[in-house]
Amino acid sequence: MSRADHTRTRLQVEERRAQLLELALGLFADRTYEEISIDEIAKAAGISKGLLYHYFPSKKAFYLATVKAAAEELLAETDVAKDRPTGAPEDPLLIRRGYQAFLSYVERRRVAYAFLLRGGAAVDSEVRELVEDTKRRFVTRMLEKAGPLGSNPRLRTVLRGVVGFVEAVSLDWLDHGDLDREQLADLLAKVTIDSVTRALAP
Repeated sequence: MSRADHTRTRLQVEERRAQLLELALGLFADRTYEEISIDEIAKAAGISKGLLYHYFPSKKAFYLATVKAAAEELLAETDVAKDRPTGAPEDPLLIRRGYQAFLSYVERRRVAYAFLLRGGAAVDSEVRELVEDTKRRFVTRMLEKAGPLGSNPRLRTVLRGVVGFVEAVSLDWLDHGDLDREQLADLLAKVTIDSVTRALAP
C-alpha cells in the first residue's frame, strides 16, 4: 500500500469512528448503558457487530470513547483564553465571554453535554473518573491563566465549587429553558466574579 493509500485509509477509519461516536451520543443520551446492546448499536450504525468491534474492541471501550469525545469537544470549544496572556482571574469581560461560549455549546450540543454529565457519570469508576478529570481540567485551565494567583488554594477550592454550580445551573437551563442565554451568562459571570473576589480577599 502506498503512503497516500495508507493516509486515505487512516482518515477513513478516523471519520468512521467519529460517525460512530456521534451515533453513540444519541443512543446513550436517553437510555442507560445496560439498556443498549452491542447488537443494537451495530444495527443503528448499519454495520455488522464484527465491524463495530474492528473500531472498538468492546461495548465498554465504545462508551469510554464516547465520553472522551464529548469531554474533549467541550473543553476545546470553551477555551476562549487559550491565546491570551495570564491576567486577573476575575476579569469580567473574559469570564462573561467564556460563559457565552460555554452556553452556546450547551445549547447547540445539548445531547452531547447532557450525556457527558448525566450518562457519563454512570457505569463504573473508570467512566466517572473521566468526567471528574474534565472538571479538574477546567479548574486547572483557569488557575494557569491566573498567573501567580493560581497557586492560591482558596482560589482552587472556590473554582472547583463554581464548576459544580455551573454544571447544576446549565442542566437546569436545559430542562426548563426559561432564562435567556445572555441573561444566564451574566448571572454566571457575576457569581464567579463574586466568588473569586471573596477567595482572594485578605
